[in-house]
Amino acid sequence: MKHLRYAAAAAIVAGLVTTGAGTAPAHASGGDSVRVTKSGTCSHARWTIKAKEDDGRIEVEAEIDSNRSGQTWRWVLNHNGSRSATGTARTAGRSGSFSIERRLPDAKGSDAFTFKATHGSQVCTARVRYPA
Repeated sequence: MKHLRYAAAAAIVAGLVTTGAGTAPAHASGGDSVRVTKSGTCSHARWTIKAKEDDGRIEVEAEIDSNRSGQTWRWVLNHNGSRSATGTARTAGRSGSFSIERRLPDAKGSDAFTFKATHGSQVCTARVRYPA
């Protein structure tokens, strides 16, 4: 009888592990909070954009990593097609990166975020939808 209980428990654990293996880039991060993360490359840089719920708003974080410290980038963040924030940032540190973070209203339904950063002829465009 013990053997049967262990086999059943092992099957349940295996099912849970297998279920999580092929999921989309939405990750639980404590409580019921879901984080959606997308990343990619552009010209000679790498971008990452993340969105998660934060006290009834959506926290959006975007990062550019060019591996070159001291570059000045112009950026814009759009939320559902409307401009939410703009600015300039300078890459710093060994990684030659910068990041921006904004807390934006949670619209009804799905929210679409687009982060665009430019440095000279380099253009990086990152998109994420929350929830995914």
